[in-house]
Amino acid sequence: MARVELRGVSQKDEFVRRVKEAVRNTNQGSWILGGGWNNDLWGGELPMASWVDDITPYNPVWLSRMDGHMGLANSVALKLAGITTSSEDPNGGTIVRFTSGEPTGLLIDSAMKLLLLSIPEVSVEERREALSRASNHALMRGVTTVVDVGRYFPGASVKHSWEDFSDVYKWADSSGKMMIRVCLFFPLETWLQLHNLITKVGRTMSQWIYLGGVKAFADGSLGSNSALFYEPYADEPHNYGLQVKDNESLLNLTLASDRVGLQVAIHAIGDRANDLILDMYESVFSTNGVRDRRFRIEHAQHLAPETPARFGKLGIVASVQPEHLLDDAESATKKLGIDRAQKGSYLFRSLLASNGQLAFGSDWPVADINPLGGIKTAMKRIPPGWDIAWIPSETLSLNDTLKANLLLPGHSQLKGIRRCQDLTDDGVGYWKRNYKLSGKGKEVHADGGEERATSDHITYSKAYMSRTHIVLSPVSHDLCLAARACFLDSDLGSLSPGKLADFVILSRDSWDDVVVEGSASIEATYVGGVQAYP
Repeated sequence: MARVELRGVSQKDEFVRRVKEAVRNTNQGSWILGGGWNNDLWGGELPMASWVDDITPYNPVWLSRMDGHMGLANSVALKLAGITTSSEDPNGGTIVRFTSGEPTGLLIDSAMKLLLLSIPEVSVEERREALSRASNHALMRGVTTVVDVGRYFPGASVKHSWEDFSDVYKWADSSGKMMIRVCLFFPLETWLQLHNLITKVGRTMSQWIYLGGVKAFADGSLGSNSALFYEPYADEPHNYGLQVKDNESLLNLTLASDRVGLQVAIHAIGDRANDLILDMYESVFSTNGVRDRRFRIEHAQHLAPETPARFGKLGIVASVQPEHLLDDAESATKKLGIDRAQKGSYLFRSLLASNGQLAFGSDWPVADINPLGGIKTAMKRIPPGWDIAWIPSETLSLNDTLKANLLLPGHSQLKGIRRCQDLTDDGVGYWKRNYKLSGKGKEVHADGGEERATSDHITYSKAYMSRTHIVLSPVSHDLCLAARACFLDSDLGSLSPGKLADFVILSRDSWDDVVVEGSASIEATYVGGVQAYP
């Protein structure tokens, strides 16, 4: 199989050229896969099978959009999958058609399953190599742990997450090849399988693997015009979006998962989808009684005016990705209209003001895994090519941004073997022997040196290092919102005795420098007190 990288492509001609290049290096009959395309970059026109049919007469093609909720198939692939004019749209999905009824080649959300079953499985060896490459990339970006929801999206098999768990993660753990920690979420439909596994082995399988919870989808995405809204899309007046899974199924599966103590996370982007999930969560609370659930809504990008207050009232975690607003600022205005986009998009400050729980992540590989980029975006909200912030009233302070980032949900740090007090024994990393952490605002001594802990960073004295650095894991105990969102706040969220010694050292001397300069770089990443990058 050949792969085509289309991320960042801004012209139709370049789109076609890259596919043509892949054909030259592919045997007849082999699949050409890839994607990452964003039609907004070339003006919004959606691609069609005819774009690539002439150059791929003997190869099936599948190219997914950057958000994973839409993909383009060529005519060869459509024929292999049996998708024709008479094919019916599945529940929660759309076969995009011409007025004649003929498929254009685009499949949205659950309709993708009609084609995905025809694509050969990626080999175990390829998936194991992908884990190694992804882990190295994450460490380079200063990420020590990821929350992995698996190869699960509308139209995909629920088996993939479990296959990767067995074939990739368990193998890497047993063979000593894990480099970052993973918190695994599995498809909601498989809640009983996860419950049985946790009953057998517990939530923490090793210092590297943590069994998190279950995930489902309520709607699609804004870019694919499949996020579910109360009002129709401005550029598609008869389309309100898609509800990927029906209310009854979502409710029954969530009730069952909750009864056995599993954490539930559901994808919702449109305002109507978010309200539907909040309604359902409230019903679960009423039926199953009071407990510490920390249910999540993934993305929560577009909200009705009263919805932020509901997040706060119900204690629902809004798991959001600041980097997505860089892509959506232009498209939201076109798809929703100026007024709707301005009033309801990426309401970070409104959620916090309503006592909502914000947890930041990246949604990688849809967006960059770089946490520093997310911090900058949440504070500035300035899309590429813009001179002013998009919805400036929703910008966050540095302190609020750090609360939502540390530790990163979607990229959260997990309980492991080496903890902060271990550093007093072996002096790993930048700490000297006899290091002791006394707490916020107090001095600690090691070999005659001093360091002062503040709420934002740790400043090292000249006795230790040639310059000062920021450690991306604050000492302040109130900066644990994202760790709390993953039930990890007893082990994470601060560099303090008893907590995991995963941390990142940045190039800037203080957070003030980061705010002024708008950037920083990763100088070192430590996992369990051991330098993992560079």
